[in-house]
Amino acid sequence: MNGGGDILDGAVPPVENRRLFGHAAAVAFLTATYRTGRMHHALLLEGPRGIGKATLAFRFARHVLAHPDPRTAPDTISDPPADDTVTHQLAGGASHNLLYLTRPVDVKTGRTKTAITVDEVRRAGHFFSQTSGTGNWRIVVIDPADDMNRAAANAILKILEEPPRRSLFLMVSHAPGKLLPTIRSRCMPLRLTPLGADELRLGLSHLGLDAGQDEQTLETVIEHADGSLARAILLLRYGGLDIAEAVEQIVQDGPQTSKKAVHALADTLAARDRETAFGFFTDYLLDRVMSSARQDALQGNLAASEKWAQLSGQLRENLTTAQIYNLDRKQTIISLFSSFFRMRAA
Repeated sequence: MNGGGDILDGAVPPVENRRLFGHAAAVAFLTATYRTGRMHHALLLEGPRGIGKATLAFRFARHVLAHPDPRTAPDTISDPPADDTVTHQLAGGASHNLLYLTRPVDVKTGRTKTAITVDEVRRAGHFFSQTSGTGNWRIVVIDPADDMNRAAANAILKILEEPPRRSLFLMVSHAPGKLLPTIRSRCMPLRLTPLGADELRLGLSHLGLDAGQDEQTLETVIEHADGSLARAILLLRYGGLDIAEAVEQIVQDGPQTSKKAVHALADTLAARDRETAFGFFTDYLLDRVMSSARQDALQGNLAASEKWAQLSGQLRENLTTAQIYNLDRKQTIISLFSSFFRMRAA
């Protein structure tokens, strides 16, 4: 059973991806834990966006479904062949033993909803009731668990408190602090780290995204990707390099000199077909805010660091509100820069 989601141009959907770059230690831990026969029923795969958490979740799900007896399961996870039956079942949504929960598409607007709703989680209850007599593993992948609204989180918590026999929850999280503490306490956390430069190069090459790119551009992309293959794609395919350069120039010029540049960038990102680029911009600017917080903390200015961190939380809340109520993107961008400059001048 498959689910919807936002896939970047040039990327491979995690459920279809037969290659994983990096995370060798995490893979070794998962296979070894599974072979003991005492694996935790809920695993929380934590780490930054775009580093392969969901790909690892589906890769491990395939491993479990292909080798339902832990005692005879191999101690490694190899890339599945092109004709692998389990992989094709998962990719085609034809597996009766896996449920993929992600943000659903609104049938009225055709756009992906802003949260995983309780109706989505209720599918898990139906899924377990339909497969309860098969004796097979039943796996639920939630991607990302951070996107569950309060009602959905409470509904999944009830299942986690009394998990069905031979059930496995693979919960992807970009920001585990957003999850209910009671959910985190019922999961085994597995922290994944950003990809290294060589792993990013392999990933870009595998996707064919390095073709036609000069070495300097690739080096700049890898430098700004922060170990995220998704961010590297955004930098190459969605104008991310130009956006990053524009933001840095605006920050350098200051609020008075950069007024025209702010409006020009806002006009560009407010276009109807620039949703993904707008998302990259907001993530980049928020990272810039947290970078200021870290810099002040390293310099011993803890009061200023705390204010930057508070601003980050406030801006995230404002962006969520703007998304929910479909507020004007241009005004949102101008407001973000205004808040940034006010904080820097304080």
